[in-house]
Amino acid sequence: MIRIAVAAGALLIASCGEKTLALPEEPVDRAATCGVVATAEARLATAEIKDALAFEAAGHILHYPLLAGAAGESFSPETAAAVQRRMWELQAEIGAGKWQELIPSCEAAFPAAEADEVTLPADRFEAQLGCDELADFFIAALKGQGSEYGNEVAEYRTLRYELNRVLGPGLTARAGADLGAQQEERRQALAAIAKAGPPTEVLKQCISRFG
Repeated sequence: MIRIAVAAGALLIASCGEKTLALPEEPVDRAATCGVVATAEARLATAEIKDALAFEAAGHILHYPLLAGAAGESFSPETAAAVQRRMWELQAEIGAGKWQELIPSCEAAFPAAEADEVTLPADRFEAQLGCDELADFFIAALKGQGSEYGNEVAEYRTLRYELNRVLGPGLTARAGADLGAQQEERRQALAAIAKAGPPTEVLKQCISRFG
């Protein structure tokens, strides 16, 4: 299972500063920068700067470390965690600059984060395994957020319970009994479903089909 501590709602950016910013070329910094920009946008949409973000907004922010980890065929939890760390490190610098000017660059760099439609994998097992891993990612990412997203986390736990009852035989059939091979199947499934659309909407589809 993936374990990444993500406190997306805790990033506080109040206004656009004076310094001109550029989108970094390095993949981790690029994803982290766009994650901070997405946080800043979400913060401006709240009535109070310290209010909890809407769940969909938190999901949009989390999509950036998720997509960075899914850049290859197999999901890299280390890359996703590195993006989250850089988000914390970059927030002050970006918040002091003209972060709003980076919005078009982030949209171009991460088109999957702007997708409107959800497309689950056509293969039922691949879809189920991806849903299971995405739910696990969000449960881990939202750990420590208290009751802010408790209802959604409870739904994802229920989804995982239902999926884990049926995934075992298929996973063994594909990867054998080796736990490392099974983990690789899971990481490939997460890498694929990360690109299926907005993750909160993907999970709604997962719950509708398999919950």
